[in-house]
Amino acid sequence: MKKNQKRRKTKGITQESKRKFQVDESLIYHKQHWKPGNMIYPVPAVMVSVADKTGKDNIITVAWTGTICTNPPMAYISVRPERYSYHMIKETGEFVINLTTRELTFALDYCGVRSGRDVDKFDFLGLTRQNASKVAAPMIGESPVNIECRVTQCLELGSHHMFLAEIAAVHASEAYMDEKGKFHLEYAEPVVYSHGAYCDLKQSLGTFGYSVKK
Repeated sequence: MKKNQKRRKTKGITQESKRKFQVDESLIYHKQHWKPGNMIYPVPAVMVSVADKTGKDNIITVAWTGTICTNPPMAYISVRPERYSYHMIKETGEFVINLTTRELTFALDYCGVRSGRDVDKFDFLGLTRQNASKVAAPMIGESPVNIECRVTQCLELGSHHMFLAEIAAVHASEAYMDEKGKFHLEYAEPVVYSHGAYCDLKQSLGTFGYSVKK
């Protein structure tokens, strides 16, 4: 981090300010009719690292992202064309999806509200550049999982353009592996995005297939 630039600490929600919401079960089936909009929440909140052909890099926060295919493994990100990182992805056809954690929440928000035109986000946030194995864009060292992507198609949908990409490589931090080599993302305290707020995942409610398991 640069000497004269101090990182602000976010204030946590105090116990006194929390209010338990009491659900009126008689209203569960009473639905309000709203205009069309994006209401699929929560969604992943990731930091996407990119670089242009000259090697200048940047980090952009993305919530419109996810898995689209298992074989071949593919993912997508949707980005507004006016974003600084957009031209880098268009130029190189590469990017890295970096999963985020509770510790990275400040950086996650900052990379979404500050432009790479004005600040070197890696330097300002004190994040570590790591070399990827298949793409030129750097990985974020502090991220528990880095997913290298190569663009196969760009769909110009409207406010956002969707980059469909094949996954070229995945890197998982050994810090979150148990003695048997199983990776536990929950140890990293991942965060998601919901209605303008960053949220953690407190507990597991079940594992895949538990509803039919004997």
